[in-house]
Amino acid sequence: MRIRAAVQENRLNDPSRVPASAYQEFLAVSRIWLFEDETGIHGFAAADPRDGSIWALFIDPAAEGRGIGKALLPYALDDLRTGGWTQAHLSTGPGTRADTFYRRQGWEPAGMTEGGEQGFVRAL
Repeated sequence: MRIRAAVQENRLNDPSRVPASAYQEFLAVSRIWLFEDETGIHGFAAADPRDGSIWALFIDPAAEGRGIGKALLPYALDDLRTGGWTQAHLSTGPGTRADTFYRRQGWEPAGMTEGGEQGFVRAL
């Protein structure tokens, strides 16, 4: 939750939408992958096997640019493959660093969501 609250882009407009209980409930259906070194946890990723989406991929702003997102994403994608999905989807703020990151990782734009985010898909 500390990392999710610290990000500068794709911030939650209403942090109460993702309380601590949401993370606990999520752990009942999937895993949350962490990037940790001797100084602490610097990022996390999770896929939602119920709908084939990347539920989260967030990096502590102090640790950005170290390849942590690129290292975590394959674990979340593998969770979707294991869950029987052949395509993953996600959405993020248009024009953000995350938008650029996903494009560089081979994700294809899939239109805008009702909430104004850029949708992406990727074959697994």
